[in-house]
Amino acid sequence: MLTTQEQLKYSRQIMMDKIGEQGQIALRNAKVLIVGVGGLGNPVSLYLAAAGVGTLYLADGDTIELSNLPRQIQFNEQNINQNKADTAVDKLSQQFPDSNIEAIDDMLDQELCDYYLPQVDLVLDCSDNIKTRYLINQACVSYKVPLVIGAATGFDGQQLIVDPRDDNSACYHCLFPASEKAPANNCQTLGILGPVLAIIAGMQSLQAIKLLTNNKAQINQLNLFDGLSNQWQQFKMKKQESCTVCGGKA
Repeated sequence: MLTTQEQLKYSRQIMMDKIGEQGQIALRNAKVLIVGVGGLGNPVSLYLAAAGVGTLYLADGDTIELSNLPRQIQFNEQNINQNKADTAVDKLSQQFPDSNIEAIDDMLDQELCDYYLPQVDLVLDCSDNIKTRYLINQACVSYKVPLVIGAATGFDGQQLIVDPRDDNSACYHCLFPASEKAPANNCQTLGILGPVLAIIAGMQSLQAIKLLTNNKAQINQLNLFDGLSNQWQQFKMKKQESCTVCGGKA
């Protein structure tokens, strides 16, 4: 059961038919890994902690730079040269003392995946590194943990759900096979606007909450956002039988 304080605090979520008290309890009991505490990971961690997710693991080995501040909204100039995960956890823990929020102050590797993936209910890929993205995708497929992917450059963003619990779910490797030339553009080469990241992070957070509360979240659909036209486009995907990661059984 929820405490009286929890019922009051999350009352606007609990009154929603698709959430209710059981959904709020599911959020409280959930364990979520957020990979990358930059322009996407900053708002994602805020939204999920604010929604009442009980345990968050934040993974990032980078330190805060001056050029991060226009879009990485938890940080300020006093935090420059500090580790992103440690700093975000300190701030979030003060704001959301009821949540257990832990830092992984290193870049995610296979060893860390093998340790954390069996413990969590969901992973959010907020990274900007293509090698990390392939690693997370592989690990989530192997451990059958749902994955919410987000990316943004310039005025454009994309979001995708991979749910290995569903045998028909395509994975990131189905969309961008590693054997081909992988998309290498990122914020450092193309630039980025903070509000575009906020939109994609908001979508990732929404998808995460839906998955954690057993609401339907669309798999096999790549969502693309064009910030210049303010338009979303959806593209259907299909699990690839030739995929060397998810092994196409569709």
